Amino acid sequence: MVNLLTIKNLKKQYSDKVIFDNVNTTVKQGEVIAILGPSGAGKSTFLRAINLLDAPTSGQVIFEDNELTNLSEKQLDKLREKMGMVFQSFNLFPNLSVIENIKLAPMKVKNISNSSATQLAKDLLKQVGLSDKADVYPASLSGGQQQRVAIARALAMSPDVLLFDEPTSALDPEMVGEVLNTMKDLAESGMTMLVVTHEMGFAREVADTIWFMADGAIQEIAEPEAFFEQPKTARAQDFLKKVL
Repeated sequence: MVNLLTIKNLKKQYSDKVIFDNVNTTVKQGEVIAILGPSGAGKSTFLRAINLLDAPTSGQVIFEDNELTNLSEKQLDKLREKMGMVFQSFNLFPNLSVIENIKLAPMKVKNISNSSATQLAKDLLKQVGLSDKADVYPASLSGGQQQRVAIARALAMSPDVLLFDEPTSALDPEMVGEVLNTMKDLAESGMTMLVVTHEMGFAREVADTIWFMADGAIQEIAEPEAFFEQPKTARAQDFLKKVL
């Protein structure tokens, strides 16, 4: 499998507070990574550093043979088109209908025609199980439905990797399953995914690899079964005792 993403000696620091340091890891094409760890471990900041939404203090992020930290803002924007991001808060435009939310970026950024963008949006809404919601506005949707629209919007740019920052943490418990099922379908389709999550069942069932972050570093990288059954570090053992 091809290395899609390589992270070398990555560090993020705010004044004298080090969020994470000396992170070295790789992501292969088609791999699903679940990033687990206690609150405050720097997981979300780390995810945002990968696409330079939050620029790292030092180190390298190499995506498809391009070192992102060396690029101009224009070059970076071009590569960010290939790195879809799904946030905790859905960030949909409230004044646009669901289908308009999905069509906007492909038309503006990729200059896709209105008719092609409309068909693409309809196909994506079908994929996330929301064909009947094309013409409604975000405010009329449940949180789970809004997050599925946000996933469809990210997919509209045909990304090579999707970054999920705790996509279910803002949802009521009964809505979590519908979003996780959509993400599971994406994983099964071969989408490369990095998912910061507290959903241990999803991590265990869907991820190929677990990255366990705590105390400013990736403490452990393991396959799910090994991580959940026989975590190597005391920090991971302590974490799993508390969450399982």
